[in-house]
Amino acid sequence: MNLAANHRIRSLWLVGALHAFTHVYYVVLMPLYLLMQRDFKFASVGQATALVTVQMVAYFLPSYAMGVLADRVSRKKLLGFGLLINAFGYVGLAFAPNYACALMAVIVAGIGGSFYHPAATAMVARLYPVGTGRALGLIGIGASVGFFIGPIYSGWRATMLEPLLGAAAWRRPVLELGVLGVLAAVLFAWLADDDKPGSVQTRAARSAEKLFPTPLLWWLFLAGAVAFSLRDFAGAAMGSLGSLFLQQAHGYDARHAGLALSGIFLASAVSNPLFGHLSDRGRKRWTGSVLLISVVLVAAFPHVPAEWAIPLFLTYGFFFMSSYPMVEAALMQSVPDGVRGRVFGLFITVGGLLGNLSHWIVGEAVRRMGVGAQEPASYFTLYGVLAGMILLSLLGLPCLHAIRKREHLDVVAATTSK
Repeated sequence: MNLAANHRIRSLWLVGALHAFTHVYYVVLMPLYLLMQRDFKFASVGQATALVTVQMVAYFLPSYAMGVLADRVSRKKLLGFGLLINAFGYVGLAFAPNYACALMAVIVAGIGGSFYHPAATAMVARLYPVGTGRALGLIGIGASVGFFIGPIYSGWRATMLEPLLGAAAWRRPVLELGVLGVLAAVLFAWLADDDKPGSVQTRAARSAEKLFPTPLLWWLFLAGAVAFSLRDFAGAAMGSLGSLFLQQAHGYDARHAGLALSGIFLASAVSNPLFGHLSDRGRKRWTGSVLLISVVLVAAFPHVPAEWAIPLFLTYGFFFMSSYPMVEAALMQSVPDGVRGRVFGLFITVGGLLGNLSHWIVGEAVRRMGVGAQEPASYFTLYGVLAGMILLSLLGLPCLHAIRKREHLDVVAATTSK
């Protein structure tokens, strides 16, 4: 194996490892909402779920600026520095004495997390111009691991410590995962190969290159981003709403809720590379198929018995989570390399800001149920709305396909149009 191939494989797995930490911090608080409510003496659980929404707003709001940097400077440095800030935010959250300090901590964590996706996705798409879906699916394993470990570890650890620490038990797993992230950032800086930004002339040319040359392409891009924000809303809501639903309507504790939520992400460690690879020969077909299956599973969730929650979450995660590397590959192959960081940054800014309002919204929706939150039937409409959002998100696929055709990149990625 030559040096170039070794560099690509090494970079792929290191970026995948950072992906795990980025997504641990997405979901670590979800099993802890009720403990946090008691510890901070919140009037409602909506204040706890709002912390995740604030973090995600801070995560997605700077994404375009991070995309600009990803097209101009070392992506390795962006990735390592971003994880360091993200992890320090969680260390600070563990010691937050009040709600204001907790809000500041999750904002810091969110800003740190915003470094990852524009730099990582653009880097992988450049390293793997052929087989982009498979490569993004492989780093998606990192996201699956992080999503799996985050809630199962925090729920288990908090439940174990609750008899000793009371409601403050949520702080210990948050601190431990934050410290681990700091160590991982240092290790990444030591092991990762530098990703050079290119010559001054190359960077200047990239900066001058327009994201989209015509208004029609802009409209298609924005329409696609808004459509996929509906998928993102539903996916984020399945975590927060699932945690509240299982704990209030089915009597789960934080440990069992964390175990159930981890099921969403466990199977995606297999499905991400599998469907990513398959989609390299039929992007629209495979992406549409997994999302349609997800629609049925989301609508069915509140109707099944409590003991079916983990198997259903496993099945849902297997199909739904695999849509992410496929859509990312479709987006990256729709635009030239010189603008990929900015395009992806803008894409997740739109989708992320709209989609991650879900944590606060579902928290408020559950609060308004009152005592009805203890009845599964109270959740039927909410889960039906989420299923409808995933269905509407399919409108984003023809938008990305049309961009690629009009950008004249169909020859480069002809096999992905089926």
